Amino acid sequence: MYRTRGQLLVKTFRSPCSLRRSSSAIWPRSSTAEAVLLHDPFLHSLVRTLRLNTRSTQGFGSLTESWVRTLQSLFGLFPTSESSRGSILLSEGQTSGQDEKKPVKGFEKFYPGGKASKAVDPDNDKPRQEASASKSEQAEESRTPPSKENPKSPNKKAGIKLDFGFNPKGPQKNPFAPDDPNRWYNMLIAASIAVVLYLGYREMSYREVTWKEFLHDFLAKGAVERLEVVNKKWVRIRLMPDYAQRVGSQSQNLWFNIGSVDSFERNLEAVQREMNWEPPQYVPVVYKTEMDASSLIGYLPTLLLLAFLVWSFRRSSSMMGGGGGKGRGPGGIFGIGETTAKLIEKGAMNVRFKDVAGCEEAKIEIMEFVNFLKNPDRYTELGAKIPKGAILTGPPGTGKTLLAKATAGEANVPFLTVSGSEFLEMFVGVGPSRVRDMFAMARKHAPCILFIDEIDAVGRKRGGRNMAGHSEQENTLNQLLVEMDGFNTTSGIVVLAATNRVDILDKALLRPGRFDRQIFVPAPDIKGRASIFRVHLRSLKTKLDFDDLARKMAALTPGFTGADIANVCNEAALIAARDSNETITLKHFEQAIERVVAGMEKKSQVLQPEEKKIVAYHEAGHAVAGWFLQYADPLLKVSIIPRGKGLGYAQYLPREQYLYSREQLLDRMCMTLGGRCSEELFFKRITTGAQDDLKKVTQSAYAQVVQFGMSERVGNLSFDLPNSGDLVMDKPYSEQTSQIIDEEVRALVKSAHQRCAALLAEKKAEVEKIALRLLEKEILSRDDMIELLGPRPFPEKSTYEEFVEGTGSLDEDTTLPKGLEGWNETREEKDKRKEEEKKAKAIPSPS
Repeated sequence: MYRTRGQLLVKTFRSPCSLRRSSSAIWPRSSTAEAVLLHDPFLHSLVRTLRLNTRSTQGFGSLTESWVRTLQSLFGLFPTSESSRGSILLSEGQTSGQDEKKPVKGFEKFYPGGKASKAVDPDNDKPRQEASASKSEQAEESRTPPSKENPKSPNKKAGIKLDFGFNPKGPQKNPFAPDDPNRWYNMLIAASIAVVLYLGYREMSYREVTWKEFLHDFLAKGAVERLEVVNKKWVRIRLMPDYAQRVGSQSQNLWFNIGSVDSFERNLEAVQREMNWEPPQYVPVVYKTEMDASSLIGYLPTLLLLAFLVWSFRRSSSMMGGGGGKGRGPGGIFGIGETTAKLIEKGAMNVRFKDVAGCEEAKIEIMEFVNFLKNPDRYTELGAKIPKGAILTGPPGTGKTLLAKATAGEANVPFLTVSGSEFLEMFVGVGPSRVRDMFAMARKHAPCILFIDEIDAVGRKRGGRNMAGHSEQENTLNQLLVEMDGFNTTSGIVVLAATNRVDILDKALLRPGRFDRQIFVPAPDIKGRASIFRVHLRSLKTKLDFDDLARKMAALTPGFTGADIANVCNEAALIAARDSNETITLKHFEQAIERVVAGMEKKSQVLQPEEKKIVAYHEAGHAVAGWFLQYADPLLKVSIIPRGKGLGYAQYLPREQYLYSREQLLDRMCMTLGGRCSEELFFKRITTGAQDDLKKVTQSAYAQVVQFGMSERVGNLSFDLPNSGDLVMDKPYSEQTSQIIDEEVRALVKSAHQRCAALLAEKKAEVEKIALRLLEKEILSRDDMIELLGPRPFPEKSTYEEFVEGTGSLDEDTTLPKGLEGWNETREEKDKRKEEEKKAKAIPSPS
């Protein structure tokens, strides 16, 4: 028996036997093997011994490979150390030495000496002695632990090392440690392997006999103590103790199959009667029910299905539970009622207020909220109460969430963030529970700021047409209202929320005491756009002057939000990289604006000559109509290269204005109908290319009649038009009024069409000039239009300085109110700074 620390020794005996050598192990062709696992030399209770009978080398090898795979998991059950390496050493046992002289053909190169060993005199045993000495040295090294003098691992030379995946030099990790998230899976796998090994070990010690062998070799000799019928399928033979000792342990576990219990009992009784045995001498029969490997395999599909269901349940619960926020529990089905709010650590958010531009008024309001929490005495001394919260509203992309991120990055108070959609789940009661848990978490970190993004998901109006009067969403909203301003409310928590659908929020949520302020974040004006461009141009590589470029781009992007401007800057960098330029030029920014507004150019799209001609005249009609209409937008570029969904593209420069007269709206309608009128004038037929133009004209006409009260027949009345996608159950006006509105809209569009058709008929030659030049060059700029049509007969603005003329300054006003100077400083820091400033002023300057 070989025993080595942290090794598995396979000892073979029952010689004579022949050996088959290979490069990795020495296997007996027919032997009995004993496997001993001594994991730790100090824990003798951990010694494991496996005995088995093998009839062939192939079976023994496959069995040992299963040990290798299994023991890798079993090693995790015990503590690892330097002396327990988790490896297997396969050593040669006691065998006959006949086959050691002659290696198997084809494997000579794997042995010492190789083919040169044939030249050694067989009478001279010196090589064999040297080999034996080297083997003894290797065995001695394997028994000797590593030391400073002998730092080599004992497993380096002593046999074949099969690593289990444990790195003795690296940090050892116990797969069953309490902090391991997969320890239950590891335990289940280890237990399953242990059960399979145990059942396999039991079945390996059994030997099947036939019915005749049972009768002649055991029953006739009186060697049977009793018979055990297991699971009504097979019979285990229990031999007399004295007989079992005489014949050896190999005959102790014998068995044979039976067809059925009745036939077995009849045959057994008949045989014993033929032997002239009396009934008291009959062999006793015991019936048992046991679990064997075959029955376990029968349960395998059920176990696999159960494991899959458990895995699916854990996966779905983890997705629904969310895992909780910072410092929360593990989530899952047991934590589904916990809040998913996340605590933003100080310094984790790299967005600052200097990164937010174009919304200075909203930024000042947010700064004031942070100042409330940091320096409350300044406000309470005047009798003011700290506001409970504020809601940020405005169009998408204007920077509402960016303001919240900047607040988290600047505020020296805890910042909690959560999305409105995270309150609602498929389980009843989860929403209110998460709201309670969220405010409990906020009270622990008070004073703090709580930010709820997209609050319209949970704050919609109650009642109305909602069929479920006591829905989960309403219960969640009620709990939110109570937590924000109820009996148990506490100070020190400021709630910020953001939404672009403030019109659908419940009125009780918007009242003072809950959201005291509504901060509207509009789309930036031309000065705000210039400030936003300066922020995004910092990270871009360009040789252009930042201020001049920002002002020029602000003039070219009317109506753009902060998100649109960020997209333009990014697209400009991508276009420059696509053209292999080292820096970004003005041309790249102009192409980026066209890319964002109209889509990507489709130069590869093939148009038929007739279609291309129709598109050219269509765009020429728009250009000429807008050129000679006073209130139409100035034209910058016209193209017949397909972009996005359209076959042509015209870029205008709209004015920065918020009030429109009736005459201005009518001129816009005429310019929009220029394409359809041009088709009628030159081709005497119309096409589907004007669909988008007609849609815009119809919307403008309905807005004038229904919302703006610009119709004499309808009068000064205003009704809300349904938004796109809204379900309209009924109209807020009668059928008679609806008929009048339709007639007025039709008359308005007809009037604009007639006016545009008369204008193009008068300027037919100009339209044809523009169309022919478009067919030739495909793209016309403003300079080309001046060359063909002459200067525009109406004054227009096209530069940044012209647009901001009369507004007081060229740039956006970013000065803070006097009370917010040093807003991010504590009162002690501010007093210290003022004292230092006074001391600096008191020191006389050297003359």
